[in-house]
Amino acid sequence: MRLSARVDYALRAAAELAAAGAGPTTVGELAKEQDMPPKYLENILLQMRRAGLVRGQRGPEGGYVLARPAAQISLADVIRAVDGPLANVRGERPEHVGYRGPAESLQQVWIALRATERSILEEVTLEQVASGALPERVRQLAADPAAWD
Repeated sequence: MRLSARVDYALRAAAELAAAGAGPTTVGELAKEQDMPPKYLENILLQMRRAGLVRGQRGPEGGYVLARPAAQISLADVIRAVDGPLANVRGERPEHVGYRGPAESLQQVWIALRATERSILEEVTLEQVASGALPERVRQLAADPAAWD
């Protein structure tokens, strides 16, 4: 699985917003805390705003806040907002890609891969990431030395 810089920045900014609580955080503050380019981050936050994940607040005390409680926003929500579907093959959803002959079963592999990604990314919330209290299943998977290869 490859995560784009856009997804990485979106998830890091969202975790910062989750940790910040109810008060708005500026793009500059988010960019500085996570060492990200502010202009690029601004575009990402606009996408997240259009998806209903963050709200912008104008004025001297302005910035961004999460539009819903962090416990109600999954990592999958953030990824879909900035990068589209979780798994695709050549830009197509796996169920729309057909194969023939010996490669025919690859479609099932891609669908199973997407299901596995979903099971983790939809389970983990911004609140869990920001607090470090990840679900036990995620901690167990990450603790397996083979996962680090």
